[in-house]
Amino acid sequence: MRTIVKEAAAAGALTPAELEEINRFTRRTLTAEEVYPFAVRLCDNHADRDWEFFDRPALEKLAELFVGKTGVFDHDWSARQQTARIYRTELVEEPGVVTEAGEPGCWLKGCAYMLRTPETEGLIAQIEGGILKEVSVSCAVARSVCSVCGAEVGSGGGCGHVRGQVYGDKRCLVRLTEPTDAYEWSFVAVPAQPAAGVVKGWGPALRQAMGALDPAGREALRQLERQAETGRRYLAGLRAETVRLGLLARKTLPGQVLRTIVDKLEVRELEALRRSFAKELEKDLALPVQLGYGGPETGAGEDDAPFAI
Repeated sequence: MRTIVKEAAAAGALTPAELEEINRFTRRTLTAEEVYPFAVRLCDNHADRDWEFFDRPALEKLAELFVGKTGVFDHDWSARQQTARIYRTELVEEPGVVTEAGEPGCWLKGCAYMLRTPETEGLIAQIEGGILKEVSVSCAVARSVCSVCGAEVGSGGGCGHVRGQVYGDKRCLVRLTEPTDAYEWSFVAVPAQPAAGVVKGWGPALRQAMGALDPAGREALRQLERQAETGRRYLAGLRAETVRLGLLARKTLPGQVLRTIVDKLEVRELEALRRSFAKELEKDLALPVQLGYGGPETGAGEDDAPFAI
């Protein structure tokens, strides 16, 4: 059995049903005014910075195991660090998203609560202000499996495949499966999973404003949400492609260093860096590394203008 620590994502109005779920974990009945609820992206089935991923059955099992688990800071297993508790979980689908392992994208959402007290005012302000944002999960899995050959990873013999390296048309990833326990989730500074971040919901004021819109206005707002999601997917793909080309073009550059740099760049900077790496590879290989479309080269970012965020 292997203990896994994975970073991931941390924000909401409380319904009577949710308050009832929260009160399952309390010794006295809490009122809505005493509780601060927020949503957390615990983990997903995308490859993280360690080239590991939870498969969907693992996420489904973790959804059961994380109900009732406490939130702490930096995996410090001390009662003094307990800040919040998960009262409900759900698996969220990502329509149209396919992970590098070839699975439909999905992630585990944790609905958590914190008591509103003088001591937690600062924590709540930091969550609302986006300072406390990333989280990490600590759990145990029974098996870690190589995605190339299916061999157990860390079982003694090993299979010889190097995580992150491409073999033929397949990248070596480590599939984390068969969870046996969930220990806690923590607020952390640096997450391993690139999708880490606050899960934002419709606040009461925004829901009220949306309800006042006519059907055309509500549909326009939903269309903006869909466009924003398209932009986020494009940005994630652009970062992955830039890292891939960079590792090929600069073989001495550590992958973790390159990923750290790429994660801080915006769209136009990423597009420029991707083109630079592609040109270096064309010189080295004397072969085009991407498909051409038969037309003249456009200016920086022009082809991707509809996806600009």
